[in-house]
Amino acid sequence: MSGHQGGSDRPSPKADDESKAIFRKLVPDDERVTVKPMFGALAAFANGLMFMGLFAKDLFVRLNAEDAAAVTAAGGGPLEPMPGKPMKGYVTLPNWRADTDSVSHWGQKALDYTLTLPPKKK
Repeated sequence: MSGHQGGSDRPSPKADDESKAIFRKLVPDDERVTVKPMFGALAAFANGLMFMGLFAKDLFVRLNAEDAAAVTAAGGGPLEPMPGKPMKGYVTLPNWRADTDSVSHWGQKALDYTLTLPPKKK
């Protein structure tokens, strides 16, 4: 019997410890932000809404349509926890480990945008 579980050849979405450490440094320093486990890694939330996180080796952010288009044009892509099913409003950031200054900017934009949305109902 093989060690393969499930019906997908997709790699595990778990992020490595180094990615998690970099992520924690990139999350905006704001009292309204909480970081908690999500997708086998970490995600940041404000008003109960996820605005940035890790999925496997990808860093994603929640942006308005104009900013999401800018990230996509710069080499980013959709966040697809399930192949072919992108999460609306979320994009992955290209070269996020190498360009932390730019990523920090997008993290703040994601927080600012998310704070304009209605809080998640409990």
